[in-house]
Amino acid sequence: MSLMDAPEYDSTRDTRNRNLLIAVGVLVVLTVVIGFGGYALGHGWFFSNLSAEHKVDRFFSALESKNYGTAFAIYTNDPDWQQHPEKHADYPLQRFTEDWTTESPVKAPIVSHHVDISKTDGSGTFGSGIIVGVRVNGDHKVFMYYIRKDGTLAWPAPHILEYD
Repeated sequence: MSLMDAPEYDSTRDTRNRNLLIAVGVLVVLTVVIGFGGYALGHGWFFSNLSAEHKVDRFFSALESKNYGTAFAIYTNDPDWQQHPEKHADYPLQRFTEDWTTESPVKAPIVSHHVDISKTDGSGTFGSGIIVGVRVNGDHKVFMYYIRKDGTLAWPAPHILEYD
């Protein structure tokens, strides 16, 4: 092929290639921002801890409204716990209610809460559990532990997070 037989210039191809490069660049930047942003804001890489934070938030909302059956269902990750109470014979609703009222880590009725922070804990890429820091009644910090393998909650958490 000689210079005289060169193909005609195709501006749409150049435009498409330029737009594709811009889209790939934006996608890379967005991935980096979302990945590090979740970690920097205290919600885990790529905001992976948000589901645990929402679960802990629902748990404390149920405790605030004194709906201990719902709180127990969230804590044990068993919405049908009333159908098989023998499964929870080691930790029944009565004991749970005592633990979160008279023996509460807050030592007062729970009237308000705010989920502050969460950190991945344990082994594996995203950890075997998540520690969720909750500020209860405005000034008392409670650390709940979300167990990834079965979705249950535990208190106290194996570690305490340092934050303001």
